[in-house]
Amino acid sequence: QVQVVESGGGLVQPGESLRLTCVASGSFSRVESMAWYRQTPIGKERELVAFITSTGTAAIADPVKGRFTISRDNAKNTVLLQMNSLKPEDTAIYYCTAKVLRGLSLYDYWGQGTQVTVSS
Repeated sequence: QVQVVESGGGLVQPGESLRLTCVASGSFSRVESMAWYRQTPIGKERELVAFITSTGTAAIADPVKGRFTISRDNAKNTVLLQMNSLKPEDTAIYYCTAKVLRGLSLYDYWGQGTQVTVSS
């Protein structure tokens, strides 16, 4: 099977930074792309924050553009989300997803999420 594990969430004050890490592991040929979503409150649709492909093509959502950056280590199947100048409205559960190649098909796997809270 495939596991996607996020880490790095926490409680910070407005203006501070956090870095989230996501690692994909398990049985697959390669990771095609990885992405970060966030959700708040529970039950609301998840919002795409950023994604990056295996070739390095990346995109950042408008609400966080200029503050968040996404990077990837293909050798380690790891993606990082650097979050700077955090705002209270960035408070959410952040989920990582990996699109992996197993056999001849692509599959999406999600992590359990990591809580980010921005509050003074």
